[in-house]
Amino acid sequence: MRLTTKGRFAVTAMIDLALRQHSGPVTLATISKRQNISLSYLEQLFGKLRRHELVESMRGPGGGYSLGRLARKITVADIIFAVDEPMDATSCGGKEDCTVGLNGGTGKCMTHELWASLNRKMIDYLDSVSLQDLVDQQRMRQLQEASQQVAQQRGVAREIPMVGPVPI
Repeated sequence: MRLTTKGRFAVTAMIDLALRQHSGPVTLATISKRQNISLSYLEQLFGKLRRHELVESMRGPGGGYSLGRLARKITVADIIFAVDEPMDATSCGGKEDCTVGLNGGTGKCMTHELWASLNRKMIDYLDSVSLQDLVDQQRMRQLQEASQQVAQQRGVAREIPMVGPVPI
């Protein structure tokens, strides 16, 4: 079991939207360019996100998308489930018919509870992480990168040799 591109792209696009919505609706075309995600794929994902009321759309000039509720009220689990991302580690899809006996009867496999427990823990974790948490992490990362760039530029400036006569 693993998260597919559908879930990854949906979470990434929602972070992008949340980071930039303060200046008005955000177009899918701009998210597509910034995140290198196909525009048609984003349109499909945002259709599902809109149906789950995680985003709102505005038509016309200056239109685009904005969050349907506060970022702190949207969890990663909300986003994943909105785009129909399967999050099941069991081989039976939770139906408890993991094994088929010689007589044709079905039942739980020996590891069913292990995988079902993993499912619950994954969902609990994804439900504990808000979109705002991810936005805050991204902003912190951007600040750290900007700080490193300034430090590198200052370091480069110090390494430039003086031109002209050397004072005695």
